[in-house]
Amino acid sequence: MTDSEFIQHEPCEVCGSSDAKAVYTDGHTFCFSCQTTTRNDDKKYYMNDVQLKGIPTRLGKRQISQKTCEFYKVFKDGDTLRFPYYSGSGKIQGFKVKNKQKEFYYEGIRTDTLFGQNLFADKGKRIVISEGELDALSIFEAMPGWAACSIGHGCAGAKKDIQKQIPYLQGYHEIVLFFDNDSHGKKATEEVASILPPGKVKIALLDAKYKDASDALQANDAQAVRKAIWDAKTYTPDGIVSGKDLKKIITTPGKPCDHEYPFKGLQEMSGGIEYGTLITICAGTGIGKSSWTRQLAAHLLQTEKEVKVGYLALEESNKQTGLGLMSTSLGKAFHIGEHDKKDLEKAYDKTIANWNLFLFDGFGSYEADIIYNRIEYLACGLECRIIFLDHLSILLSGQILDNEQKAISIVMTKLRSLVERTGITLFLISHVRRTMSDHANEEGARVTLNSLKGSSSIGQLSDQVFALERNQQATGDFDSSTTLRVLKNRRTGRTGVATMLNYDTDQCRYIENADF
Repeated sequence: MTDSEFIQHEPCEVCGSSDAKAVYTDGHTFCFSCQTTTRNDDKKYYMNDVQLKGIPTRLGKRQISQKTCEFYKVFKDGDTLRFPYYSGSGKIQGFKVKNKQKEFYYEGIRTDTLFGQNLFADKGKRIVISEGELDALSIFEAMPGWAACSIGHGCAGAKKDIQKQIPYLQGYHEIVLFFDNDSHGKKATEEVASILPPGKVKIALLDAKYKDASDALQANDAQAVRKAIWDAKTYTPDGIVSGKDLKKIITTPGKPCDHEYPFKGLQEMSGGIEYGTLITICAGTGIGKSSWTRQLAAHLLQTEKEVKVGYLALEESNKQTGLGLMSTSLGKAFHIGEHDKKDLEKAYDKTIANWNLFLFDGFGSYEADIIYNRIEYLACGLECRIIFLDHLSILLSGQILDNEQKAISIVMTKLRSLVERTGITLFLISHVRRTMSDHANEEGARVTLNSLKGSSSIGQLSDQVFALERNQQATGDFDSSTTLRVLKNRRTGRTGVATMLNYDTDQCRYIENADF
């Protein structure tokens, strides 16, 4: 269906709805009640009775059996083939149609799902993804029972199609990419493989005499399809280059950092925010880690319009996080007390509505594997380059291990691996030990790497570690004074006190002490 604009709603003569039928400028209509589409040739397509339209028949030329067509619900309707697409919940949404002239067009509601995805569970041993619907049918014909799907928008849209289904694909041990054996297919294969979990992706290569799986099956060579899948090689990205080829890259001046901190002292000592790093923020309970983190996130979202930020606040609701971000951004305590609905709406429209911000709603489930998967989806599927995880202790609560040090070591190793393979900057919030040798950290005691909770792996696997120190019991002019200390700095090597901050309760943000 070509792009067109909505004109008006009308009664539907099919289902009797008074206003569910939408009329568009190109003459087609669509009923949101019975899901009937009428093209400008007045031919109707009934979305809810796809099983009744056309005949499930053997595609003789393609060597595809009637049984396979029935399984995928691919029916022949006169001179056309109709390939159904479903929503993520399994409800039919539309059809890709192939006519006698070998032209493809779409009818109904567009989906983000893969063709055939509704037929297979979200976990298993192997899933094969092809470029076209007929290729998926051919693969299933050659290997009955194996999960075989195809992308919906061709090579040009392959990366986006797969990005949107990363949570679905993560459940499979092997993801076999079986795209066309041409330059476009090879390019799409490289783009798709680069965003999927490493080690899981395999590349199926056909005999050079065949263009794709459908071509091989038409030649009655199902064995070539099976061999390509069985012999699929684990994807390894191109990455080995000669130093002699690096002159242009090395001699081209680059930015000193990817993003700057809003605090001059920290920016100078740390060298700024660099992609591909794991940065741990630590402090005692109630010192202000979450407030400091929200301020940093809001600063990046507000000043860097193109940056995409993921925020997983495991200890609070998305409402609390959103209000906190709005408060620090606009300098007003929206997260405290009652506020007029219109004021909240204006604040939202000025901030979050304009940001590339993605939050995590765990519905009370904080299993470690779920968190890892969601971080990977934020990084690869949504292209978030900066992600905040608040905080480590909640993530550890999902680990079924008696040894806390071992649990922390496992979690930190997996987070480090995520950072390495996705190239994101991950800000991790962590508690320190409740007591130290001198006096409680809640009373402003100095924080060291040895103060980190439970395991040396936090310090070892972090690129940088920042600590916040504040005496909660102090009174007078210094009751809100916070020391920001750099404990580890793999980037510049500089450590020590970076700056002093004062928290302004009216503006809900930290202000750098100009006299420091």
